[in-house]
Amino acid sequence: MKHHIIYIHTHDSGRILSPYGYDVPTQSLKAFTKDATIFREAYCVGPTCSPSRSGLLTGMYPHSNGMYGLSQRGFKLHDYNQHLVNYLNKRAYNTVLCGIQHEAGSYIDHEAGAKIIGYKQDITADNTGLAEEELAKWDYENALKTKEWLESYQEDKPFFLSFGLFSTHRKFPEEGHENKEEIDPKYVMPPTPLSDDYPIREDYAGYLKSATWADESFKVVIEAIKEAGFYDNSIIIFTTDHGISFPFNKCNLFDAGIGVSLIMRVPGSRMNGEEVEGLVSQVDVFPTLCDLLNLDKPDYLQGESFAYLFEDKEGTEREEIFSEINYHTAYEPARSVRTKRYKYIKFYDKSYLKINRTNIDNSISKDYYQANGLEQIEKPEEALYDLLYDPSETNNLIEDVKYQSIADELRQKLLQHQLETNDPILNGHFKLEEGWKINKSENYNPSSKDPNDFLKVGE
Repeated sequence: MKHHIIYIHTHDSGRILSPYGYDVPTQSLKAFTKDATIFREAYCVGPTCSPSRSGLLTGMYPHSNGMYGLSQRGFKLHDYNQHLVNYLNKRAYNTVLCGIQHEAGSYIDHEAGAKIIGYKQDITADNTGLAEEELAKWDYENALKTKEWLESYQEDKPFFLSFGLFSTHRKFPEEGHENKEEIDPKYVMPPTPLSDDYPIREDYAGYLKSATWADESFKVVIEAIKEAGFYDNSIIIFTTDHGISFPFNKCNLFDAGIGVSLIMRVPGSRMNGEEVEGLVSQVDVFPTLCDLLNLDKPDYLQGESFAYLFEDKEGTEREEIFSEINYHTAYEPARSVRTKRYKYIKFYDKSYLKINRTNIDNSISKDYYQANGLEQIEKPEEALYDLLYDPSETNNLIEDVKYQSIADELRQKLLQHQLETNDPILNGHFKLEEGWKINKSENYNPSSKDPNDFLKVGE
């Protein structure tokens, strides 16, 4: 029988977790990492929720698979048959959802989402009436549901199990999990590029509280996998969708936005307990699974398999990865290409080159930056960063004559990628379609109830 696939994914965590060196209370995840392969340079295809997840689960870029924006705001895949779940359904896998998905409708409406995507079974705990700040506790209930399902699974068929956590999405829980040490904002350090000011620390403490629920939920599931006898015959994937839900992270093409955790355990791999430093993209996960499971690859896949990296960390590395933004809560078309050393970013909406504040989730941190001139911050039409000497991406070299050959090379790489994948932005701006809900770029509050704050069809 082929290996099972267990896909465990958090919300808005980036690499701000203890396996990547951060002082975050995710001890169970770190313990698992010591028996798995950690990818130090993994990136998403788009630093917003639905485009990122859809890229991983279709093996296609958002501009190709149709998920230009958030599924709860009306965006959809062109063809749900291209989703990994339906691919595996056709190859005799049982497909099971527990918790959130973000590729169809509301991410907390698990019943509708599971049906649209094509999961054969939905074992998610009831979340009726829960406030957002209570959903981290719902994660733990889902972990117990997953444990129960694993203990009872008797079928002679492989399964694909998606365990989706709300954590570490906003709103953050008021308290951390009881098994973890209490978190005091006085003793935390927000990650780069956030400022070390008390309002930011207070907000970041909320993220850390949420992470305690994610880690305790993860612990329940990993222990259940072992106790049920599936640990050594399952490919276990841990990842997230994009950077943390703070200014200059989520919905940004900086590494703070596109950098993601990716930790995988492949049975029998000599790379379990090792790290990989080469570039990988989440769009590569689908073709990698095909190779690891000896399954045929569908012709629509746009990623590159990295299955060979589970045998030896040395090998032909990806030369570059590509990421994009089309819509989050507002329209902000942008593209990037990143090599090991350099990154090039292009913003397409020349009519609005300020920070799209509505694309920053409402928070204490956002309000603090707003009180200190956030609306005055501008974006360049193009940016080039030397990531070796400028890992925080603050020194734009696009006008520096010494770097013009590098800028030209990356412009060409990006254009070639766009031509090969039929990127519609090359033909002009996206226009709002019926059913899409999009804030105007100049708005501050993405949750506004004023209809005048939203674009109309055709805009």
